[in-house]
Amino acid sequence: MKTDITGAVAVVGGGIAGVQASLDLANSGYKVYLIESGPTIGGKMAQLDKTFPTSDCAACILSPKLVEASRHPNIELLTYSEVLAINGAAGDFTVKVRKKARYVDETKCTGCGDCIEKCPKKVPDAFNEGLAPRKAIYLAFPQAVPRIMTIDPENCIYLRRGKCGNCAKVCKRGAIDYTQKDKELSLKAGAVILAAGFEAFNPKGLEAYRSEHPDVVTSLQFERLLNASGPYHGHLQTSKGKEPKKIAFIQCVGSRNQKLQKKHCSSVCCMYAVKQAVIAKEHDPEIECAIFNIDIRAFGKGFEEFYQRAKNEKKVRFIRSRPSCVEADPLKGGLRIPYEKEDGSIAHEEFDMIVLSIGIGASESGKELARLAGVGLTGAGFVNTSIENPMSTDRPGIFAAGAVQGPKDIPDTVSQASGAAAKAGALLSPARGTLVSKKEFPPEKTVEGESKVGVVVCHCGTNIGGFVDVPEVTSYAGKLENVAVAREEMYACSEDAQERIREMIAEHGLNRVLVASCTPRTHEPLFQESCRAAGLNPYLFELVNIREHCSWIHQQEPEKATEKAKDIVRMGVSRVRHLTPLYKQELSLGHNALVLGGGISGLHSALEIAENGFEVLLVEKEPEPGGLLKNITALQDGRKTQKILIPLIEKVRAHPLIKVLTGSELVDVSGSVGNFKGRVRDREGKEQEIYFAVAVLATGAEELSPSGYFSYGEFPNVVTQSELEAELEGDFRAKHVVMVQCAGSRNKERPYCSRVCCITAVKNALRIKERDPSAAVHVLYREMRTYGAWEELYSRARAAGIRFIAYSDNRLPWIGENEVRVYDEITGFDLEIEADLIVLSAPLVAPDSNRKVAPMFKVPLDSNGFFLEVHIKLRPVDFATEGVFLCGTAQAPKLVDESIAQAAAAASRACTILSRESLESSADISKVNAEICVGCGACEKVCPYGAISLTEVLLEKHGISYMARKSSVNPALCKGCGACAMSCPTGALDQQHFRNDQLLAQVKDVFTYSEEVR
Repeated sequence: MKTDITGAVAVVGGGIAGVQASLDLANSGYKVYLIESGPTIGGKMAQLDKTFPTSDCAACILSPKLVEASRHPNIELLTYSEVLAINGAAGDFTVKVRKKARYVDETKCTGCGDCIEKCPKKVPDAFNEGLAPRKAIYLAFPQAVPRIMTIDPENCIYLRRGKCGNCAKVCKRGAIDYTQKDKELSLKAGAVILAAGFEAFNPKGLEAYRSEHPDVVTSLQFERLLNASGPYHGHLQTSKGKEPKKIAFIQCVGSRNQKLQKKHCSSVCCMYAVKQAVIAKEHDPEIECAIFNIDIRAFGKGFEEFYQRAKNEKKVRFIRSRPSCVEADPLKGGLRIPYEKEDGSIAHEEFDMIVLSIGIGASESGKELARLAGVGLTGAGFVNTSIENPMSTDRPGIFAAGAVQGPKDIPDTVSQASGAAAKAGALLSPARGTLVSKKEFPPEKTVEGESKVGVVVCHCGTNIGGFVDVPEVTSYAGKLENVAVAREEMYACSEDAQERIREMIAEHGLNRVLVASCTPRTHEPLFQESCRAAGLNPYLFELVNIREHCSWIHQQEPEKATEKAKDIVRMGVSRVRHLTPLYKQELSLGHNALVLGGGISGLHSALEIAENGFEVLLVEKEPEPGGLLKNITALQDGRKTQKILIPLIEKVRAHPLIKVLTGSELVDVSGSVGNFKGRVRDREGKEQEIYFAVAVLATGAEELSPSGYFSYGEFPNVVTQSELEAELEGDFRAKHVVMVQCAGSRNKERPYCSRVCCITAVKNALRIKERDPSAAVHVLYREMRTYGAWEELYSRARAAGIRFIAYSDNRLPWIGENEVRVYDEITGFDLEIEADLIVLSAPLVAPDSNRKVAPMFKVPLDSNGFFLEVHIKLRPVDFATEGVFLCGTAQAPKLVDESIAQAAAAASRACTILSRESLESSADISKVNAEICVGCGACEKVCPYGAISLTEVLLEKHGISYMARKSSVNPALCKGCGACAMSCPTGALDQQHFRNDQLLAQVKDVFTYSEEVR
């Protein structure tokens, strides 16, 4: 298609936001220039040890994304590069880039590290936050992508004084080039995504916190201390080499601070402190951890539950106090924190190590990038966007994602990144596919004769290597039958390890590969692609999980973990010897979407998919779309909700590619990705069949009716926040208002935080004050969770005279008809408050309809009834069921702008499928042996996916033709669960890749093995 629009996007910033946006765009038919100022991609996430609330190894979940981006034929990595100018207009930008000299030829460097070993110059390592040295020629971290060395010109002896040159002398490839100069590039792009990340607060100027003391570290430094690739290889110790016995965490260092002009909440600090305390206690259960805090803002999905586990199971102490200083003990050499206790007395407590939970701020480079892009900034220096357009800047064609737009955690960053990709894709849809190429693989090797197995055992930093004796397991694997080579890797999923696996296959002529590492759910595709790139069929690969099955559950029993790992590897080798090549089938694909739910999320998701050029059917059970937002009269910033909702509904209804069915519900679904079939029933009971390729579940949430909580239903003046919203639109006259937070949440029935309640309460409290400045408003809270930029609302509310009173879940407020009694946790006083209106902040709860929808699509719900995503951090809008996505409050409670961002993210993920010409079936599906099938139908009955049917087929035997019923498998529907193979009485069904001979070989080796091998 000829178009004046350029089908390419420049993504500026190579952190997780930039990587996710790039992958979505590249998989949707666009060329991507991923521009990163540092020598590698990965951003701040690459520095982390683990992530909350799942405690996943950050490198383990990030590395596959980085490797995928580096391998993608439609992503051009421009690392060690900076943007100089962005000229032009939406659809036709020219981005000028300076590619800085590495003094290393990127086409020749293999990342072997010989140069690093011989370099004599040591300087502080920024990646390790100055806690360890690096050389003047360096690789940022072990899993770095690209794995190319960089020479630091400020510290290189040769570049500074013309002496040394060791790196050039030892480089076998001749990759060192001291004459290399900066290059300027001019890139044509139709859209630009700003994903330049954030800058961590530097506490060096805070003398009161003794930031120069070697045992006072920042939270990022502590991450590196915990990490296996950190300065102490994951062994937690003080500057004197001793294991700490007491660690303090001081919150809000560089956040929520008027004096420092850091007024915003950084959103992530509370949870990373909780995570770090938990991990520290995993290193040594005897360590005492205390977190000094104003509030613990555990507002995200799973965060409150993680916080409670830390407090109740791990015995992490949470002290509600903001210490003013840290004292050094000159005699003992320790550290002491004076603080005010809740009873008003002053305590002094000694610690071996103090962690400053530093905030997230706008980086100077991000501000400069915004200036070059010509987009506005907030008062805090972040890229300015609006609630209704959280990824769109004030310059058309330029979008923002991640922490460059404001403080946020990884799931919200990933959602915004995918959402920005959807926005860019919508702008460039006429040029989709004009600049892309397909990935090419070498011819596949013919596999004949005896099995030659290669085994790789992964340390996974300390995740596996901290509890499993990896060298011992590797040595054991090397002695097993048919194993030609066995090696260990620190991180098997890193780019350099993937290259070594490919080289190992070629060098040893391997025809089978086994990797012992972590879960195949996230990592198997990565290793399979490496095998395919080496000419090996991807189904000749086996991944055995010695992380979850060994190291994680046997942390206190390392010997047993090691022995179990040997058993699992031995069984895996027995299985891999019996594997055979398998091949996928090409399947047809529709190019339309179903969006279930017509709230703010469903409306936006439908619109984004349609703007990307695909047809959408929007099904809403209510007579009118709008969802929960119809009951909210004002947004967080005070603007009227209807001013954004009504135009949105009108735009959706008027869009030529969107069909809206209101007053209707989905009653049945069959099929699979690319070819779903469903039935929709209207209120009159009429049904119609629908067909769709992908589905977005945007079923929303409901406000809990808090009967049984705080006298709701007993007195007419006890209302919910949504009921207050309605009253504020009328003749509101209340003079004494008391709001009670957590009315039905953060308890045994609903252990989660409902996220929106604190911000909603503060918003409505301010609205009351604006109407009547003389009104007395009290907010009773457990923790005020006005996170991110909404901390400013909290500050405004306090300045307006709204009183905030902390209560404990052990001493709940008493509610009378015109009076509230509460014990103030801060002052220690019992208070009696006059109240002519009592407002309960009730949580958002999952609708009952989720329990009907979930089994239709074969997707799970969490324990609270919300839909359960496949991975909370890096796939927050995906299900394990391919082609089905979720967004908004269907996933968990969230604010309007967050719901809109997630809606666009779900649309982006859907477009990665809709933009394809065809799909491929899985190869590991069931196969029927028609000769021994008796047509009994047992398989058809047990198949949960409707993939098997009985059909009449014409057969011939001994010259006689006859019709017979035989089983037939639909490859598009089969998920390879194996239920049919298990039920077949004649053994006519084989579950490919899990055949009987393959499984029985494993079972046999559970009980029979050679003691000599051990």
